[in-house]
Amino acid sequence: MSTVPPGTPCWADLATPGLAEARRFYPELFGWTGRIDPEPEAGGYTVFLLDGRAVAGAGPPAVPDQVPIWSTYLATDDADLVAGRVERAGGQVVVPPFEVFDQGRMAVFADPAGAAFSVWQPMAMPGAEVFDVPGALTWTELVTPDPEGAKVFYELVFGWHPDDQRAGPVTYTGWRLGTRIVAGMVPPLGDGFPADTPAYWSVHFAVADADAAAARAAELGGTILVPPQTTPAGRFAALRDPHGALFNVLTRP
Repeated sequence: MSTVPPGTPCWADLATPGLAEARRFYPELFGWTGRIDPEPEAGGYTVFLLDGRAVAGAGPPAVPDQVPIWSTYLATDDADLVAGRVERAGGQVVVPPFEVFDQGRMAVFADPAGAAFSVWQPMAMPGAEVFDVPGALTWTELVTPDPEGAKVFYELVFGWHPDDQRAGPVTYTGWRLGTRIVAGMVPPLGDGFPADTPAYWSVHFAVADADAAAARAAELGGTILVPPQTTPAGRFAALRDPHGALFNVLTRP
C-alpha cells in the first residue's frame, strides 16, 4: 500500500549521468544516507534514506542523452487505467506500465504541454515513507505556460480540481483532491527561467533554513538559480545540482 492516497505525489527520483556525484551531493545537503540496489539490472539505483526511512531515489538516465532531471511520481492503484486516461485526455504515454522487479509497477507520461510525470503502483516498495520534515519531499508543482489546458487534463486523469488564488501579479493554482491540496501549479516566473521554458514538474524538499541550504548547495558544487525569497508557501530557493538537475528547497512558515 502507498503511504498516501491515489492521485497524490508519493515519490521523487533523479535520473542523472552523475550518479556517483549525486550520492555525495544530496546526502551532504540533506543528511541522507544511500542504499544501492544490488540487482545488476538496476544500474546502481539508489534509495535515499532519512533516519532510515525512504525519501527519494536516484539512478542512471534512461537514454544516454537525457538531461539530468528530478521526476515526480503520483500514487495509483492501477497504472494501466491511468495510461488509458492519459491518452483519452490528450497526453502521451512515454513509457507504458511495467514492473520494477517486485517493488512496484510504474509508467511515464507527458501532459499536453509536455510536462513529464510518472505513476507508482506499489508492491514491495510503497514510495516515500516520510514527508514534510527537513530533508523530505514537501511539495510538487507544475510549471506550465498552459494552465487552462492543465486544469482539464489533470481533472480527467486524477480527478483534481483547481483552487485558484491570486499571488501578486500571477494566479497560483492548488490542485485539490477531496479535501486536500496535493500539489500546485504556476506559470513560468522569474529571470532565471527563459520565456520559452517547456512545462515541467518541480520537486521541493523541506529544509529548516532555506538560506542556509542554498548557501550549502553552492558550497557543494551546486548553483543557486533563484535566490532565497519569501512566498505565501514559505521561504524558497530554486537550485541546480552539480550536473544541472533542478530542485527546490522550502522552509514552511
